[in-house]
Amino acid sequence: MSQEARALDATFEVLSATEADRVTALYAPLADAVRELVDATIHTEADEDVVVDARSAIEAVTASLRQRTRPAGVSYRVDGRALPLGNAAVGVCNPIAPPVVVHHEGGGRCWSEFVLGSAYEGPPGLVHGGVSALVLDHMLGEAASEGLSKPRFTGTITVKYLRGTPLGALRCEAWIEGREGVKVFARGTISDDAGVTVEAEGVFIEPAWARDSAQ
Repeated sequence: MSQEARALDATFEVLSATEADRVTALYAPLADAVRELVDATIHTEADEDVVVDARSAIEAVTASLRQRTRPAGVSYRVDGRALPLGNAAVGVCNPIAPPVVVHHEGGGRCWSEFVLGSAYEGPPGLVHGGVSALVLDHMLGEAASEGLSKPRFTGTITVKYLRGTPLGALRCEAWIEGREGVKVFARGTISDDAGVTVEAEGVFIEPAWARDSAQ
């Protein structure tokens, strides 16, 4: 195994399925609460005394949570698959993530239905283009890596914005279009009720250390 592969393995903590369920059940609701806090912070017009009290309470809670933390960059693996709790797109324990819940149909196809609220706004009422690119990059990666079960990382991705993506309920689909050696070609779309708003295509590469370990 190469040094790069060893370093990657070192960032994963292996959990049993039972422990993974416990961790998710404990910390995912906390992330949900923080997502609600983010939305409330964006929209609030509360009086000054309410805002000052809220800020003090939030600072106190933040300090209490920092009493015990895991090292930055550490993630989990369960039954040989990554469990990316802190991922910016799908991490159920990351308040920044929507989160996107990915469903795999087999054959290199996957989809997700999710809601993007005010925290993901670019132009008024529309999703920020960078957020759309983030979602598509992850979804194409999910398809290309067959559910994060194989190490295949983004080489290039091209995003085409057909029209503004409205905030609210959306659907993303992704699929493998072909393979060529260590490259996997994937495509995907984001849609609202009226049809596709953004489409993307990408090339995903199996890293050298994965090729070496398979030999």
